[in-house]
Amino acid sequence: MDCNQVLVSKVKKVIVVFTLLIAFLSIKIDTFAQADSAVVPVDSVVAESAEAVSGQHGAVEHGKEKFEPTKVIMEHIADSHMWHLWGHTSLPLPVILYTNGGLEVFSSANFHHGEHDYVGKYNTYRLEEDHVKVVGADGKIDEDASVLDFSITKNVAAMFVAIVVILIVFISVAGAYKKRVGKSPKGLQSFIEPIIIFVRDDIAKPNIGHKYAKFMPYLLTTFFFILFNNIFGLIPIFPGGANVTGNIALTFVMALGTMIIVNINGNKYYWKHIFKPDVPFWLYPIMIPVELIGIISKPFALMIRLFANITAGHIIVLSLISLIFIFETLAIAPVSVAFVLFMDVLELLVAFLQAFIFTLLTALFIGMAVEEHH
Repeated sequence: MDCNQVLVSKVKKVIVVFTLLIAFLSIKIDTFAQADSAVVPVDSVVAESAEAVSGQHGAVEHGKEKFEPTKVIMEHIADSHMWHLWGHTSLPLPVILYTNGGLEVFSSANFHHGEHDYVGKYNTYRLEEDHVKVVGADGKIDEDASVLDFSITKNVAAMFVAIVVILIVFISVAGAYKKRVGKSPKGLQSFIEPIIIFVRDDIAKPNIGHKYAKFMPYLLTTFFFILFNNIFGLIPIFPGGANVTGNIALTFVMALGTMIIVNINGNKYYWKHIFKPDVPFWLYPIMIPVELIGIISKPFALMIRLFANITAGHIIVLSLISLIFIFETLAIAPVSVAFVLFMDVLELLVAFLQAFIFTLLTALFIGMAVEEHH
């Protein structure tokens, strides 16, 4: 097949994809329109009753419910006690609460998408803005009630999915290496091996030095964990769509792990540089606090960088999709979809880039801690 035929074939595929996307979006817009029109008769009755009571006359304007992009976007990037699949179908997740009375475990399906309260063994619970609250005897939320939420939320479930996929991939690759000793990589091996070599030769060795092998398991785990979760976050349907690496709690734990490993492996020269830097003694009251703050600020930068970049990417994509519903016309759909496709490709690059940067800076911080004095 020549180049012209390949080009024509790819152009046809792009046209088909755009057509399907526009058809899908038109269906969604029709659904919104039908839902809004269903509200109008109720509003009309209420308005007519109000006119009859007050004695006022004249036309009453009845507007349909306004689309709120901020609310929709925040709902998509936030964590949830249910994993949305399609339409009105969601996958309920376990709710695990530790209360003053004891441990309670039940399904989030009992909340019926937040429309009903659940009467548990010890308390009555209500799902408000995806947070489980205790309801008092008066039917109002009891703010003084102490509840620790250990629930398996959407982000936690998505993280488990990514871990399972990582285990399947690397167990199969390890098995292939055992079976094909001394042979060239094949299949999944040939895809994973260059990435592992890249992490070893371009990240670990240049930044850590001859002690790199000790930290390779942590660096590889960090790199592939971030990479797989970033890629799954770009998939709009189950088992993707969760904003795992855009959750600051997860990036905090990963940054905390880096800080612990760096400081546990820090040698005497590392600590001497912090508590007895090579500066005049009268600068110690300034330099020592600065160095101590640096111990925290380095992992803090790791935490914020990963969280902010991934979350910003999701917000941009959702904002571009929201333009169709804001302008309420399909005329904007081709432009919006084109920009979304462009941003998705860019986000795929960012998925690799953020995994690389987090691992690179981790290796750099470890290298600074284990570096021998010359």
